[in-house]
Amino acid sequence: MRIMGNMDYPEEYFSCALCPRLKAWREQVAQEKRKAYRDEDYWGRPVPGFGDDQARIVMVGLAPSAHGANRTGRMFTGDASGNFLYPALFRARLSNQPIAKHKNDGLELRGVFISASARCAPPDNKPTPEELRNCQKWLKLDLERLKQRKVTFAIGAIGHEYFLRAMGWKPSQYTFKHGAEHLLPDGTWLIDSYHVSQQNTATGRLTAVMFDQVLERAKEMAGIQSQADIN
Repeated sequence: MRIMGNMDYPEEYFSCALCPRLKAWREQVAQEKRKAYRDEDYWGRPVPGFGDDQARIVMVGLAPSAHGANRTGRMFTGDASGNFLYPALFRARLSNQPIAKHKNDGLELRGVFISASARCAPPDNKPTPEELRNCQKWLKLDLERLKQRKVTFAIGAIGHEYFLRAMGWKPSQYTFKHGAEHLLPDGTWLIDSYHVSQQNTATGRLTAVMFDQVLERAKEMAGIQSQADIN
């Protein structure tokens, strides 16, 4: 298994300026920093996808958080969403550890790859439709390289919608709902979950049990029965 890293993306990815608002915001946050992280070097660039390049399950989220992935340089790392997501992947035996603190902490994913609809941290965690359309080229890049994809796991409605758009399918034909399963024209599956945001997990809209159930179903659909299936 090879863990995909920054070297797998072209240099133009890391200097992407298709969205001036997002470029300005990611860099401003990296300069000003949050007080708790004032001694850290922020990533402050588009965040690359992360995981197993032979993944059968591809997760598509929304966007990096300002002081999470925009700080650490790895998807869902260093924020409340990651503190929910990565323990779930560990429970599902899809990672080697439940903790994700920074991009050099030894975390490895097994059978799963994490991508996103937008790669730069947006103000208020809300990219515009135009910004999401601009970023589709990078989501497509991930999807084209992940040849073993059997299941796409949408982390939230935006991940659901922009995965479908990236593939050239009409989102209106596939209703987003937590736990919904959609057979796609290419024979793969799309499965939906509420986003792992703190807003959802702290209010109980999304619980660990709910998420684990969808994740186990995704494993079944991907044909992952044991470690032997992903080694």
